[in-house]
Amino acid sequence: MTTTLPTEASPSPDVFQSLEGVCAGRGLDALNQRLVELRVFLEDDISQVERGLGDVGGGDTPAQQSVRHLLDQDGKRLRPICVALAARSGSGFNSAARVYAVAVEMVHNATLLHDDVVDVGDRRRGADAARVIYGNAASIFGGDWLLVDALCRIQAVGQPGVLERMLAVVKEMVIAESLQLARRGKVRSSAADYFSIISGKTAALFRWAMFAGARAGGLDERATAALEVYGQKLGVAFQIVDDVLDFVGDPGATGKAMLTDLREGKMTYPLILAMERDASLAAVLESAMDADESAAIDPQACAKVARAVTSARAGEDSLELATKFCREAVKSLEVLPHGRARSSLEAVAMSTPRRRK
Repeated sequence: MTTTLPTEASPSPDVFQSLEGVCAGRGLDALNQRLVELRVFLEDDISQVERGLGDVGGGDTPAQQSVRHLLDQDGKRLRPICVALAARSGSGFNSAARVYAVAVEMVHNATLLHDDVVDVGDRRRGADAARVIYGNAASIFGGDWLLVDALCRIQAVGQPGVLERMLAVVKEMVIAESLQLARRGKVRSSAADYFSIISGKTAALFRWAMFAGARAGGLDERATAALEVYGQKLGVAFQIVDDVLDFVGDPGATGKAMLTDLREGKMTYPLILAMERDASLAAVLESAMDADESAAIDPQACAKVARAVTSARAGEDSLELATKFCREAVKSLEVLPHGRARSSLEAVAMSTPRRRK
């Protein structure tokens, strides 16, 4: 779905409709109702974010065209939602929160433009990756431009500590990406390595979204710290689910081919669990990862890996762990007053293990 900005726009339906669809008819009517309420609660906030993103990347250079190509795709906008809900846990979704919500989505998309070059990715959100259309250099420079512009926007708000915290998060993300690159193609990866990578690569930005929203909403240190814990736990759970979807997801919904992570030489948690429980899988994985990264993995190898993950219950156990992280995220909210913002944060967390895209 392409965004129709900068005219009046509706919020991206992805994160809401996808989760509502999963919950409906599965004995999760109460959770589904909370998600419906969340959509209504944040409708104006996310519309403001979409309008803000519509003003990003204007220009005719290949780098700016790369930016617009990605931003016009149907993103989940979950990180801006985190900013909005954190701000609404305090004084509300104000101008500072709006800037932070747009900025966090810009940083996230900057990493995607870079990742597609590093991973030689051809598809993103169900469409050709920007690098395929405009070239690797344009994708890299587009990501750089997005990152710098996001940092400038955060600085312009002028709230103490928010820019500094984002700079620390960017450093954390680069270190995590570097560790992932060092482990690339190495089957003998540990769960400790995996969680170190996703903590920096994914969870750190969720944590910043909650911190920035809390700062915009004027929350005290205790509440801000609690929301940061929530963001960290949610980010870890989100990435675990994303990695499970690499095996069981519908490519039409996820926007990428199955076993993409395997083709890119990444050892994800489901793979690590499956290999621990089936030693014979190591040879298959090593053979698959030794193949030319631009070529498709042998279908028989793909089928064997998928069967091993299924028979080892690695997907189910990974989702169970994601659910545990989400429960811990919800528990961290106990210091916040009861209300729509807290209830919405709880709904986002408990629906995350059930998402399908």
